Amino acid sequence: MDIILKTDIKGLGYKNDLVTVKPGYGRNYLIPQGFAVLATSSNKKILAENIKQAAHKAEKIKTEAENLATKLETITLEIKAKIGDSGKIFGKVTTLQISDALATHGIDIDRKKIAISVPVEGAGEFSADVDLHREVKTQVKFVVVGE
Repeated sequence: MDIILKTDIKGLGYKNDLVTVKPGYGRNYLIPQGFAVLATSSNKKILAENIKQAAHKAEKIKTEAENLATKLETITLEIKAKIGDSGKIFGKVTTLQISDALATHGIDIDRKKIAISVPVEGAGEFSADVDLHREVKTQVKFVVVGE
């Protein structure tokens, strides 16, 4: 089943992408939730027209994302966590904590666009992947320190 995505869906595609999914997933989840529409010929024509009109805006958004990526590469965040005697942290460092730490630097990034690839088990320096745009991905460094 071919559908046109109306929003970014992690693992599937980005907004205005034409993707093929299993019929049940498209019919029972994506379309009723408003995340996608059927890829009929009329919807494909509408999509092509929307993409043509949004090309200029998309280029501006991409350059803003690239500028933000260069800024993120220079920042090192400090995340505070409770650390036990053995050196391990209680709980875990989440993407919400990284998003809040970025907000203190004046950078607003949704926590769903941040992914921590290596589990954070103790104090030290780590990095998280940030998906700013479909073509712009970067990493932000963070240091876990004891409270």
